[in-house]
Amino acid sequence: MEITEGLTGEASALVDSSNTARTMGSGDMEVFATPSMIALMEKAATNALKEYLASDSSSVGTVISVRHTAATPLGMTVTARAVLTGVDGKRLVFSVEAFDEKDKIGEGTHERFIVNRERFLTKANGKK
Repeated sequence: MEITEGLTGEASALVDSSNTARTMGSGDMEVFATPSMIALMEKAATNALKEYLASDSSSVGTVISVRHTAATPLGMTVTARAVLTGVDGKRLVFSVEAFDEKDKIGEGTHERFIVNRERFLTKANGKK
């Protein structure tokens, strides 16, 4: 299957003590953390690609530019959506958004790069 613009993916998470600003170290309040929102956006993008990558390939995040515009309290669910808006060879560009049960809480862009798993891990492990 071909990777084309328009592919979409989603990912959701319940806001609990594991993904708050206090726990993540990005603040001191019990609200959904910006790093958690970013991770959820990346997961949505990887979910969009799941069925399209060869078994010896993966994708890695290379750029993310987002705004976290509203707080989400404990107990609410956050859902991130990623839409593939650009394909330039192995470089993939996504539009990403996140919503809680009431509001849009974040938006931005995210880039991923398709890599060969073995070559990527060999290079990474070569740093040891």
